[in-house]
Amino acid sequence: MIVSIRREYGQLITSGGQLLLLVVGAKLESRSVWYVCLVLMALISVFAWAALLRRRRALADTPPSRIASAAQGYVELFGRGKALDEPPLLSHLTALPCLWYRYLVEEQNSEGKWRTVNHGQSEASFIIDDGSGRCVVDVENAEILTRHKETWVSDGYRNTEWKLLIDDVVYALGEFRTIGGGTVELDTNTDMANLLGEWKKNKPELLKRFDLNADGTLDMQEWTLARQAARREVEKLHREARNAADVNTLSCPPDGQLYLLTNIDPDKLARRYLWWAIFQLVVFFGSLGGMAFV
Repeated sequence: MIVSIRREYGQLITSGGQLLLLVVGAKLESRSVWYVCLVLMALISVFAWAALLRRRRALADTPPSRIASAAQGYVELFGRGKALDEPPLLSHLTALPCLWYRYLVEEQNSEGKWRTVNHGQSEASFIIDDGSGRCVVDVENAEILTRHKETWVSDGYRNTEWKLLIDDVVYALGEFRTIGGGTVELDTNTDMANLLGEWKKNKPELLKRFDLNADGTLDMQEWTLARQAARREVEKLHREARNAADVNTLSCPPDGQLYLLTNIDPDKLARRYLWWAIFQLVVFFGSLGGMAFV
C-alpha cells in the first residue's frame, strides 16, 4: 500500500519533502543547516527529474501494438478492460464491479488529524481486449493511475477508493509474453520423474498397478513398465498443452522498465510528467543559487 501511494503521489511527496527542508532551514536559521538543506533539495530534484523524464520517454518512445501481432517484450497496448472471471471483482468499499481497486480508511482523532486504520488493494488479474485479441494483465508491481477516485466522510471515518472500471479504455506499458501452444517449454524427463515421485507417495496403488507377481516389490521389469506408463501419460499431457490456445500476458518488466496501467489519456500523462520535470529543474537551479548565496 505504501508503495502504491508513493507511486501515485510521488511528485507531491517529493515536493513536500523539499518544502519541509525549506521550513527546517528557515526555522533553524543556521548557514550550515541551510547549506545542507539546499544540497538535499538539489539531490532530490536531480533524481525526481531523471525519473520523470524516464516515464515520459517510456510513454513517448514505445510504439503502440495490437495484441494479435504484438512482439514479445516491452509493448504499449490500448484496449477495453474486461473481467477475467465471472462474477466480476467488486470494489471493497462501494461494492461496484471493477477491474481493480485500492482503498484507504482513515479515522479522525481528537486533534482533528486523520490516522489510517485500514487499507488494501485487489490482486486479481483482468483482461485488455483491443478487438484483435485479448491479453491477461497481472496487476502485481504495476503503477496504476486512475481518474476514478471517490472520497467521503462517514461516522468519523474518511473513506477513499480508487478504481479501474469494467469497459474503461486501459492504456498499458509492460512486458508482453505469449504462453502455451508452441511456445510452452516442456521437459519430458523432468515431468516423468515428478510423476513417478507422486506415484511413489501412494505405494499401495503403485503396487496394485505394476506389481505383476504380487511379491510386494517392483523388480526391474515391473519398474520399466511403470516408467513406460509414466512416459505415455506425460506425453499425452504435453500434447494437450501444445494443442491448447495461446494465452497473451502482460506483467512487470524484469529489467525495471516502467509498468503502467491507467485509464488516463497517455498524452495528458506525458505532459504532466514534462511539467513536473521542468518544476524539478527549476528547484535544482534554485537550490544551486541558494547554495552560492549561503
